[in-house]
Amino acid sequence: MKYRKLGNTGLEVSEVAFGAEFLVERPYEDAEELIRICEANGINFLDCWMSEPGVRSNLGQAIKDTRERWIIQGHIGSTWQNEQYVRTREMDKVIPAFEDFMERFQIDRLDFGMIHYVDEMADYEEIMNGEFIEYVRKLKRKGTIDHIGLSTHNPEIGRLAALNPEIELLMFSINPAFDMFEPTDNIEDYRNDEMYNDEMEGLNPQRAELYSLCEETGTALTVMKGFAGGNLLSAETSPFGVALSPIQCIHYALSQDGVCSIFVGVKNPDELMEAIGYCDATEEEKDFREVLRNAPNHSFEGQCTYCGHCQPCAAEINIAMVNKLYDLAKNQEKVPDSIREHYNNLSYNASDCTGCEECEARCPFNVKIADVMAKAERLFNI
Repeated sequence: MKYRKLGNTGLEVSEVAFGAEFLVERPYEDAEELIRICEANGINFLDCWMSEPGVRSNLGQAIKDTRERWIIQGHIGSTWQNEQYVRTREMDKVIPAFEDFMERFQIDRLDFGMIHYVDEMADYEEIMNGEFIEYVRKLKRKGTIDHIGLSTHNPEIGRLAALNPEIELLMFSINPAFDMFEPTDNIEDYRNDEMYNDEMEGLNPQRAELYSLCEETGTALTVMKGFAGGNLLSAETSPFGVALSPIQCIHYALSQDGVCSIFVGVKNPDELMEAIGYCDATEEEKDFREVLRNAPNHSFEGQCTYCGHCQPCAAEINIAMVNKLYDLAKNQEKVPDSIREHYNNLSYNASDCTGCEECEARCPFNVKIADVMAKAERLFNI
């Protein structure tokens, strides 16, 4: 198992982490078996967003004697009402639910108190300007939580979180299918096959910018939904019309800027060991690019994914960054000042391109990089 620094927190976590979402209505023995496998293979990072009491109790009991080995994300705002999960900001529900989490986990200190599932701008503003964030701050002052985190599927919310120094960790949904989407405040959009259309043929630059921003600000970036709810693992349900392996999905997430760790949701020991197999996988087993490039639907052919395989550049241009800034700016009526400033601060930019095209031979998606550099030069010099 390899480990990565968790943003600016000073912590180090396993690249592959344990997401316990499939432990609902499962016996204690199942939780203990998976926890022991994690520990034996170097996994030290755990996320529990589920409010179902049995999950919390079983996980708490399973890690009771090995608590010091684990870094835990626990969610604030995930509650259990009338025998079902309810996300809420009502403090008379939020506070007892979090206290229940701590009691069932048998802990008095939590590594990350996660502001749970914020996908709408109005929700974010209400949280950050009201009693919810005051409660979270109080927990941190008391030492009940060490760090504040936030989970979202919306890159616009993610950007606000990454720019907020109070939020030290962002949990975000990252996989090659979701990365094609425009920002949305409805997670159901990601499950709608009709949303995957011919216009979606590459990494959404807003999402790529978010990943880079997390790296720049030192905001720890952890990954959920790495398999797109399992849809990417089957050709029948994958929007690309081709299946990816768990190892390829894990590698895709870990290849993005700023990513520290990916939480894998598994139903049984075999699935967990398959994910842990990433640690010993060959580069060929990890390679997702050839699969996506040749996919029958929504291919990334000709689209920059900012992967950096085109480097090094003889003119020392950060080609991926220029591509990213160009993609962010090209459909705007006017180049946004922030993007222009970022472009102008590059040591070398599109104006330095000699048109040698050596980078194009290294691009796995056959992007016409020299042409993009010429277009970027014209756009940013207007």
